[in-house]
Amino acid sequence: MRRRILYSMIAMVVAVGLLLGIPLAVIAWWWVADNARQDLDGRIKAIADQLIRQEGESGSIAPGELDVDAFGVLLPEGGRLTIRYPVTTGDDSGARSGPMETRVIGARIDGDTVSDSIALGAAGTLLLEIPASDVRNDQLFAFGVVVMVMAASVAAGTGVAAVTAGRLADPLTDLADRAAAMGRGEFGAHWRRYGISELDRVSSALGDANAEIALRLERERETVGDVSHQLRSRLTAIQLRLDELTLHEDPAVVVEAEAGLEQIDRLARELDEFVAQSREETTRSQPVDVGHTVATLVADFAPAFASRGRSIVAGGGGGAGGGGTVAASTHPGRLREALSVLIDNALTHGAGQCRIEVGELSSGLVRITVADDGPGVADELAVLIFRRGFSAGRGSGVGLSLARALIEAEGGRLELGSRRPPVFSIVVPAWTEGIEWADAAQAPTDGAAGDGTDCGGTQRGDGRAPGSEVTRGRVPHR
Repeated sequence: MRRRILYSMIAMVVAVGLLLGIPLAVIAWWWVADNARQDLDGRIKAIADQLIRQEGESGSIAPGELDVDAFGVLLPEGGRLTIRYPVTTGDDSGARSGPMETRVIGARIDGDTVSDSIALGAAGTLLLEIPASDVRNDQLFAFGVVVMVMAASVAAGTGVAAVTAGRLADPLTDLADRAAAMGRGEFGAHWRRYGISELDRVSSALGDANAEIALRLERERETVGDVSHQLRSRLTAIQLRLDELTLHEDPAVVVEAEAGLEQIDRLARELDEFVAQSREETTRSQPVDVGHTVATLVADFAPAFASRGRSIVAGGGGGAGGGGTVAASTHPGRLREALSVLIDNALTHGAGQCRIEVGELSSGLVRITVADDGPGVADELAVLIFRRGFSAGRGSGVGLSLARALIEAEGGRLELGSRRPPVFSIVVPAWTEGIEWADAAQAPTDGAAGDGTDCGGTQRGDGRAPGSEVTRGRVPHR
């Protein structure tokens, strides 16, 4: 910004300098030439008066009686004067018709000249000359003075432009940096004043917004903590009731109670994860076994699909090759919640079999698709389904918008790949380094999701060392 402002102001100063300097230089050039001609005209008129006085009433001058010194005083430096005047013949007639004599005063001039002449009739003629080079030198000097003034003006304008650009750009850059810090969640910055009323108003407004956002975030974090505490209390109560059911004599009841306890434990972990993320400015991504996550969701939703005479299956695709683990660089809770929204959406609005496919793309990404055989999404609704608050049925209109927000927070994207039949795609960055599972529950086991049969995952089996660091890139939106 500083450079653009500086260059713009310099260009303006140069343009103004040229618009004023070029005509001024031309005028100075002409003025010097005109001044030289006026000087010659004044001098030759004075010489003419002197010649007439020397001729007197007779109108002629005796041979050799011309006072040359009187003309030399009026002669410009380096000039040359040619005088033709009548001389007396020696008779007593006093007539002006005597012979004309020519007298030259001054040195010979080589090259072009600037001259002026005057005719006195019977009294003679005068020719005054000066070297054209003298006039040209004066013109060049005047032109040089104009150029120097232009250069000095441009230099002064450049200095003023540099100071002005800095005075404007530095506060704007500082405001941009502070606004960027506020966008990153850094709300402790002090918002300065710059002595420019407009910028001070912007700084004051951003400072107030900064304080308000920080206050709201703090309140939201407190609210999340309170809600989490209440939910954990309710989950604990449910867990105690399910623990009692595990002692039931009916094996079917015990199995259902243990499945419920497993879901409670998983929900508690995800709740803790969401609370921790809400209290931290940034959270570090983890390697997530996508196949294991999909298999767990399939097991959770299978009874609901079966009650409606439908099925849910997981399979490999999209470039998956071999069997085993597909690791994504994300947070388990966010990915699981987004997938839960898509599966629940297929359960509520879809039809036929729900299919979940996991695959690795060649660009270091992991793609998860959720499809069913339902009627799909109408063309006029395709651009609205991810808008918060929009619902084509009786839903709250929060699910899909929340799912997209969770995936985008991981640097991924959630899109509607096909309208009819409906196919939703989640694309997240793959974990490209060695895998060190943050949670033992995520780690694949023999005969589980890691064998490539339950959820259709793929396995690299590269044997890379665990614990390596990874830099997660952001998935571009199409």
